[in-house]
Amino acid sequence: MTTEEIRVRGTVQGVGFRPTVYRLAKACGLRGDVCNDGEGVLIRVAGSAAALTEFVTRLQQECPPLGKITELVRTSYQGELHFDDFVITDSVSGVSRTEIAPDAATCPQCQQEIFDPFSRFYRYPFTNCTYCGPRLSIIRAIPYDRCNTSMSAFVMCPECENSYHDVENRRFHAQPVACHVCGPQAWLERADGKPVTASMFSMLDDVDAVCTLLQKGEIVAIKGIGGIHLACDATQEAAVQKLRQRKKRYDKPFALMARDIQIIEEYCIVNDRERELLTSPAAPIVLLQKKGLGTNQVKIKEHTQKSIAPSVAPGQNTLGFMLPYTPLHHLILRRMNRPIVLTSGNLSDEPQCIDNGEARQKLAHIADYFLLHNREIVNRVDDSVVRVVDDKLQTIRRARGYAPAPLKLPPGFHNVPQILAMGSELKNTFCLLREGEAILSQHLGDLENAAAFGTYQDTLSLYLNLFAHQPQAIAVDLHPEYLSSKLGRELATANHLQLYSIQHHHAHIAACMAENSIPLDTSPVLGIAFDGLGYGVDGTLWGGEFLLADYHQFKRLATFKPVAMIGGKQAIYQPWRNTYAHLIAANLWEDCQQEYTDLEILQFLNQKPIKLLNQLVEKSINAPLASSVGRLFDAVAAAIGICPEECSYEGQAAIAMEAIVDLPTLNNNEEKAIYPFNFVFSDSIYCIDPHPMWQFLLNDLKQQTPQQVIAAKFHKSLANVVVEMVKHLRQENLINQVILTGGVFQNTILLQLVTKQLKELKINLLTHSLVPTNDGNLSLGQAIIAAANSIKTH
Repeated sequence: MTTEEIRVRGTVQGVGFRPTVYRLAKACGLRGDVCNDGEGVLIRVAGSAAALTEFVTRLQQECPPLGKITELVRTSYQGELHFDDFVITDSVSGVSRTEIAPDAATCPQCQQEIFDPFSRFYRYPFTNCTYCGPRLSIIRAIPYDRCNTSMSAFVMCPECENSYHDVENRRFHAQPVACHVCGPQAWLERADGKPVTASMFSMLDDVDAVCTLLQKGEIVAIKGIGGIHLACDATQEAAVQKLRQRKKRYDKPFALMARDIQIIEEYCIVNDRERELLTSPAAPIVLLQKKGLGTNQVKIKEHTQKSIAPSVAPGQNTLGFMLPYTPLHHLILRRMNRPIVLTSGNLSDEPQCIDNGEARQKLAHIADYFLLHNREIVNRVDDSVVRVVDDKLQTIRRARGYAPAPLKLPPGFHNVPQILAMGSELKNTFCLLREGEAILSQHLGDLENAAAFGTYQDTLSLYLNLFAHQPQAIAVDLHPEYLSSKLGRELATANHLQLYSIQHHHAHIAACMAENSIPLDTSPVLGIAFDGLGYGVDGTLWGGEFLLADYHQFKRLATFKPVAMIGGKQAIYQPWRNTYAHLIAANLWEDCQQEYTDLEILQFLNQKPIKLLNQLVEKSINAPLASSVGRLFDAVAAAIGICPEECSYEGQAAIAMEAIVDLPTLNNNEEKAIYPFNFVFSDSIYCIDPHPMWQFLLNDLKQQTPQQVIAAKFHKSLANVVVEMVKHLRQENLINQVILTGGVFQNTILLQLVTKQLKELKINLLTHSLVPTNDGNLSLGQAIIAAANSIKTH
């Protein structure tokens, strides 16, 4: 007889792991017990050596669908086990080293039950089991037991309690288990406060009534699993426009939800990888190519009832679709044969509402009706956004379904101290480093908004408590004015902790290295980091960088010619400022006044206060120099007539320009399809100067070349100059690996063009997949650089 203690770490709580242990132990004829504790799952077991070996092998092979074993340690148990059988015992509190599972989309079994009139879960909007349902969104503390979640307010009825304690039941120890009798309830309210009368709808219940309201063109605020959404019929232009005006979200695309894949396929092309993502437990928003955009694409089916309203995604050739991921959504969409808009319940740029009272206060002037419920949302969790590029997942926003699942650190980082990285100002996440893994928070938005910064601080406190994280060092962005950096410096000072200030683009590159498991002792890589802007070590703004980098340090090898951001932050939202700045930086303004006066962009710019703008640049007043590729995109977009005056969100002009690219021009290998750039060597680094590109582009405009062709030529030319610079730098430096990172590489066309050419050169190319290429990856990069330097220090 052999007696062992088996410690299992990973995502092993709230996923049906203990029932699996119980089932396998019984099957192997073992006795003992299993419990949850702060470290994960602890198993004490006795039996023959052969039976124990079989048990451990099967446990690793038959881990539950939502579970993940990251460590399994077997040790001899010295005490006596007073068990005649195998049992599941109560959870034990302790130091938290376990993982918290992300919220999971409704499993097929639960879907079947909510539509089965003979099931006790028929039409119950909060049906769940160990394979699906809320996790992160309802948890307050570890271990993941009902008393530590917002389900503690609901006492189980006898039937639910029987299911909960029945080891053969799918709901065995499913902490949120509930039914019509004992669980949360949903109800419909009118935004004007008037009563909702039964005579208004001849529907099954309040949830079913929402479908009728949407079909009638109403806007309904729907409380879901991680926040409150605003919904309307996506095929009714008047309803979508009404939502845009009330929400003050004038241009940014809306997310869509459809009842099933078949409805999505009426509007978009869906490949196997995209289908897999849509139907996965994470159930993210997947960006899909619209149908009917090209000559080789299938037209929308003749039987499609209605087209998507133009205002859903203006200036886009993709639509962001998701499938229902809670029983509530499945029930609402049962009778809905067309997509609905499902966007965050907030005013533009504010955090999504999660509380009933907050929703009534903030959304009463947006929504016509509210579908609310009485299960508290503890943690705000936005919908994740992904896309597929060349059959590879590209994460754009990592939140529901993915966070807070940890990322395993690369070789060499397993004994690093606990580190807290504070992240960026925009698209913020923070990161906890511990015991060989990185725990990345869900997307927390732009901290410039006071409410978002408040949410950031609350979520940070929750994570530090949940994971019992006691950082020995704090990492922040180098930018002195980022709110996350200021808070990080305050925390470091107050707690006497080591502070690491990390350069923005170095963090981007390190995040990509870490995601791709590049070992600590790897020789430097060439990191190409293109974005809107990041604070440089020289005090200027960077955004078009070629850095020779490892985890410890970097050397700036090349960049784009710095150009003034006239008006500072205004240049992000008024693209014409970048066009003018680039023209004067290229010394082309006088030529423009003589040769190109008939161009629309020149006539537009001449209406601006040119003299004042020149003074701002000459005297460096609110006109910081920036080597930003993001602003170069804005400048070109405005020049060809895309959003020259105003953008309502960062990158809008660039995204719209990508959407109109002429594909035949993109595939044209003739030299005339390329705009030239200059290479200049100055101050020990190479500088890419777009001056000749502007000359050729202006000539194209003068010859009335279509904007779609110019957009294609610009994308192709930019990709070419990146590859040419890589070739050049490889002649002078030992470079075996190249990394593409930063928000600009969310541009699929640029990413594909650069990737194709670099791979043709037999270069080992690394890009992002599990974490965003945008600023959502910065906290991971900050944490890993701080860890590398802490190892170096010690």
